[in-house]
Amino acid sequence: MAAAALLRPRAGSGGPGALWRTQRRQRSTFDVAVVGAGIVGLASARELVLRHPELAFAVLEKEKELAHHQSGHNSGVIHSGIYYTPGSLKAKLCVQGAALCYEYCDQKGIPYKQCGKLIVAVEQDEIPRLKALYERGLQNNVRGLKLIGSKEIQAKEPFCRGLMALDSPYTGIVNYKQVAESYAEDFQEAGGTILTDFEVTGMEMAKESSSESADGLKYPVIVRNSKGEEIYCRHIVTCAGLYSDRLSEISGCSPEPRIVPFRGDYLVLKPEKCYMVKGNIYPVPNPRFPFLGFHFTPRMDGSVWLGPNAVLAFKREGYKLFDFSTTDFFDAVLYSGLWKLVLRNLSYGLNEMYRACFLSAQVKELQKFIPEVTVNDVLRGPSGVRAQALDSDGNLVDDFVFDGGTGDIGSRILHVRNAPSPAATSSLAIAKMIADEVKRRFEL
Repeated sequence: MAAAALLRPRAGSGGPGALWRTQRRQRSTFDVAVVGAGIVGLASARELVLRHPELAFAVLEKEKELAHHQSGHNSGVIHSGIYYTPGSLKAKLCVQGAALCYEYCDQKGIPYKQCGKLIVAVEQDEIPRLKALYERGLQNNVRGLKLIGSKEIQAKEPFCRGLMALDSPYTGIVNYKQVAESYAEDFQEAGGTILTDFEVTGMEMAKESSSESADGLKYPVIVRNSKGEEIYCRHIVTCAGLYSDRLSEISGCSPEPRIVPFRGDYLVLKPEKCYMVKGNIYPVPNPRFPFLGFHFTPRMDGSVWLGPNAVLAFKREGYKLFDFSTTDFFDAVLYSGLWKLVLRNLSYGLNEMYRACFLSAQVKELQKFIPEVTVNDVLRGPSGVRAQALDSDGNLVDDFVFDGGTGDIGSRILHVRNAPSPAATSSLAIAKMIADEVKRRFEL
């Protein structure tokens, strides 16, 4: 069997874009294999190995680098927990996760900025929704929230105009790819193994008659990759993001909820115009629509991202307008749940598609908050793809979904089917919940 690549950071190479060297893999048997090296998978693997140092853990990642997709293509905001239903798991995990994120960054020396966020009402009919959002934030125990008027808005954001705003000083920004790579280093230092370029294509129970029968008794699950390489393990945890539904199907579990990819395209302010934005500036969310709307987001490198929009992606990892996968396209458009969602939000979807094509339409949205922004001040920027879980009735799955299966193989697998935004903010808190679930299901 050929050896897969084992990631270890080169000495002194921490931080985003760190160089990694490969080694030959010394073992092919593990107690638990975690599939997916995004920020949730790495945080979960880190938590598991710290709780169970006597066990052998592996992380399996199909790319050659870590945190390559959603974890490396997000806005970098450390959310404070304002938006979510009081008492919900999302609200609790976000508030806990933000606190843990700041604490972790302090411990590891990872730079962040607690630049705050203003959620700004620009129309009278938005003010009741803004006040309701304030009450929701208080119920969620979000720190430091207060409502401010137009003069206070301008004191904080001199170029921003609004009637009233919700000020969230605890909101911050960080480079989540750097955070994820730090989780990976912790995992490896604790004895964990990371195998990259290992795209999982099969999971099955080992046959007792196989040449690996001795290991087959203790490590009865075979995980096979696209190159025909295999590892043996006792249990599997999948945190596969954009491919969570397909990995579930591979293992014989339910295909529901399905993943429908939505691409979010950002604009960026030209460097000489970044002085116009100091912190995060968000609109008051419209409850009739499923996404938050255009916002201004400062980045750790000093740039400012504007957006994103939300349009159907024709490829699950398609970051460009014309990226296309026949499989991914038909998987999405033949799913009845997508059409039910589209029909309920037809005008919103058409507007999003229009704005995706015309820069001036996107700038018009931004001018509601900073009138001085013009088409000449912005450039087309990066894009991300969101793994949106969708049920057959066309409802966005807005909470965490764990799934296992039936039979021998199903009882040894835990699928994290949906880890919704703000999963990066909440990653350490989510990891604790996943580790608890692993212990309960697998009796580690």
